[in-house]
Amino acid sequence: MLVQKFNYQDMMRASVDGKRLYVTPDGQRLPSVTTILDRTKPEEAKRALNEWKKRVGQEKAQQITTEAASRGTRMHTYLEHYVKTGELKPAGTNPFAWPSHQMAMTVIDQGLKNVSEFWGVEIPLYFPKLYAGTSDGAGIHLGQEAILDYKQTNKPKREEWIDDYKLQLVAYALAHNEVYGTRIRKGVVLMCVKPELDSQHNIICPPQYQEFTLKPEDFDYWEQEWWKRLELYYLTA
Repeated sequence: MLVQKFNYQDMMRASVDGKRLYVTPDGQRLPSVTTILDRTKPEEAKRALNEWKKRVGQEKAQQITTEAASRGTRMHTYLEHYVKTGELKPAGTNPFAWPSHQMAMTVIDQGLKNVSEFWGVEIPLYFPKLYAGTSDGAGIHLGQEAILDYKQTNKPKREEWIDDYKLQLVAYALAHNEVYGTRIRKGVVLMCVKPELDSQHNIICPPQYQEFTLKPEDFDYWEQEWWKRLELYYLTA
């Protein structure tokens, strides 16, 4: 599954004035894609997030966010190991890892079956002088070159809620094309909804898989939207 076609080079990470920066192989310090999207988030999205925090309470909101991040990190780790070795690591004895393991298994069974070739995992990418980031993967999805991104979610999402995910896919595709000479115009979000657990951490409702595809025919639109967000970031940075 893993075919190393490109010489991906590691990038160091740095934090300057609260900004997450990557240090490229030629020494540039560039903002991350996630930082750019966060700093240029539309006001409507900011209001919705603040209203949610008020509704559930700041402490509860932080707990939910932290747990989701930990669950997503574990899921990513399982998937990365699977792509590298062809085997899914055992869930282990830590009950907090069990949901992530089940989610990874669901993504493998329902999503990765359509990926015939991976070029790398946790791929460091950058667009010279503009931005950088790390893509979960890139390769061949249903016969087409594509950027691949894993996401976990607490509840099922609708397509209209994932605009920033599409912008992220476009940003990584453009960076990959610029540096490695590819012509990627497709991106795939392989998403898994967390399972329902009982008080003993046993799974009572299995994970649910969702997949969202940035199609080649829609690439130009989302590319223009990405350049707008990038311009806004630099105008207000």
